[in-house]
Amino acid sequence: MKKLSDIKRILCVYLPLIVILLFILFPFYWTLVTSLKPQDELYGMVVTYLPRSITFESYRKLFTTTVNFLAAIKNSFVVAAITTLVSLTASTLAAYAFSRYQFAGRKLLMCTFLCNNMFPTVLLLIPLYSIMRKMGLLFTPASLVLSYTTFTIPFSVWLLLGFLNDLPMSLEEAALVDGCNRGIAFVRIILPILGPCLVATGVYIFMTSWNEYTFAVMFTNTETRTIPVALKSLIGQLGVQWDLLTAGGIITIIPVCIMFFFAQKRLVEGLTAGAVKG
Repeated sequence: MKKLSDIKRILCVYLPLIVILLFILFPFYWTLVTSLKPQDELYGMVVTYLPRSITFESYRKLFTTTVNFLAAIKNSFVVAAITTLVSLTASTLAAYAFSRYQFAGRKLLMCTFLCNNMFPTVLLLIPLYSIMRKMGLLFTPASLVLSYTTFTIPFSVWLLLGFLNDLPMSLEEAALVDGCNRGIAFVRIILPILGPCLVATGVYIFMTSWNEYTFAVMFTNTETRTIPVALKSLIGQLGVQWDLLTAGGIITIIPVCIMFFFAQKRLVEGLTAGAVKG
């Protein structure tokens, strides 16, 4: 009976998980393998799932003979970091105000934030393009930062609001009784507790800004383009430079993987915070 139970567990649990895992990881594996293949094997008639010989020529060409990929990486880092800082600061303060204060129009504003995510971001292209041109910010990193905050702040406010609503008011009341004002109580009491949720929200904002393409292709030029736009330039009218494209894809996901590696514990805590009430 025990052996039969083990077989059922393997067939019903482990086998589907392995299939799903292979389905998820295979595109990343294929991207890595393609970036390491030599030219004759990459464009040969026979498809190989393991490279017969490994070469890093595509990575060398990516940084030396093609688009200015290092500049694109720098631009993406600058835009994603500033967007994360601005959006996280604004959304944290807004979520705290919505959670702790009752004021006229509170529910209407929250519904407005929610409705903002119901529309595709492409609808914002024309008005934002006109605004950036009149402000003189077109083709600068500032135009991307301001554009990304239009859809990262509303979602971040809702994400942080659920956690703040679960924090008992007694924590701040105790700090106020001890002589702290509202600002000091927020900095010394709320922010440390809010740490895991801030990490989860910050990772979401950074990844959204890092991978965004639609606004980046409209609001940047050759000097200010980000990684997604730089990768798109490798897809030409007459063909696709698969070796450079896959090498750029591997380089692109490395910062996100490093971020997840160091923030995974707090990320799980932040995403599950407030999910269970006891």
